[in-house]
Amino acid sequence: MRLRTIARKAACALVGLAALVGAVEFEARPAMAEELAKDLFGAEKLPAATTPQSFGFYSKGCFTGGVAIPFEGDTWTVMRPSRNRRWGHPAMIALLEKFSRDAASDGWPGLLLGDISQPRGGPMLTGHASHQIGLDADIWLTPMPKRELTSAERENKSATLMVDPKTHRVYDKLWTPAHTQLLKRAASYPEIERILVNPGIKKKLCDTVTGDRSWLRKIRPFWGHDYHFHIRIGCQPGSHGCKEQAATSPGDGCDKSLAWWFTEEPWRPNKNPDAPKARDIMTMANLPKECRMVLQAPSPASAEAATYHGDGRAPVAVAASPEPAEAPAATAVGETPPEPVSANAFAPTPAIGIPLPRPRPGG
Repeated sequence: MRLRTIARKAACALVGLAALVGAVEFEARPAMAEELAKDLFGAEKLPAATTPQSFGFYSKGCFTGGVAIPFEGDTWTVMRPSRNRRWGHPAMIALLEKFSRDAASDGWPGLLLGDISQPRGGPMLTGHASHQIGLDADIWLTPMPKRELTSAERENKSATLMVDPKTHRVYDKLWTPAHTQLLKRAASYPEIERILVNPGIKKKLCDTVTGDRSWLRKIRPFWGHDYHFHIRIGCQPGSHGCKEQAATSPGDGCDKSLAWWFTEEPWRPNKNPDAPKARDIMTMANLPKECRMVLQAPSPASAEAATYHGDGRAPVAVAASPEPAEAPAATAVGETPPEPVSANAFAPTPAIGIPLPRPRPGG
């Protein structure tokens, strides 16, 4: 009898403990259940149809009034279109269109455009820490082919690796004066404040550029960026909630700061490789308060309604009417087709050749 009593009391104690643990878990669950910001922004297929504004910093923010660059133009092609990252602040999209024309006049066959931003910015599901406020864009170091790429090629074509991962030096057989001119042209625009490249590319420029070297100040070495380069423009007028980046250091950057990249230290594995990336833990509470309103803002009627067509005037996206939309009309000859229904930020990343930035080894 005594054993039964002891067993019964022990069982009651376990039940009570389980109830207590359950209560603690219930109390903690609401905080842990807050949805990740990358999932919310990654699910948005259209921009916020309001005045263009950037909120926050390049790696922690969002934006409104975004416009898209068409999938293809005479002097550019959007790569990986299913990722739906061809959106940006109107100033960025207009600059890319101008850059593509200027580069073509310099002899570059055309720009292959990588990721710009998601329709409303914010943290991305994969690939980038920045590109969140519509003021960043990636451009492949591979020239655009002379023929039109197929849809499959835009999704799967490999970019060209320009830097030897063992020596961190540029492959001399691949680098041409046209690459140097392309980066010089990008640096010539006052709107562009930084151009991120692989340290090997920076060294190649430092070793070969003669005459005016002032533009090299904008060329900044960073991990990755060996398939593409990354341009960044400054906060635009009207974006009072946009946080400016620090000014670049004076000089051409071909000094001890560059030499550091060719020591062992930058390439040592991260001491804490298992630490979660910011985007994997970032919730709306971590972003500027305006970003909640950005998610709630109305969308334009379609992607085409917010697509920039290079006439010098960015479109003004008008919110979609609440009335049921009529059946879409057939696309006229020569007209840019609307974005495919399948385009979304959840599209899988191709396993080959996509030029995404890579962090410090092991990070």
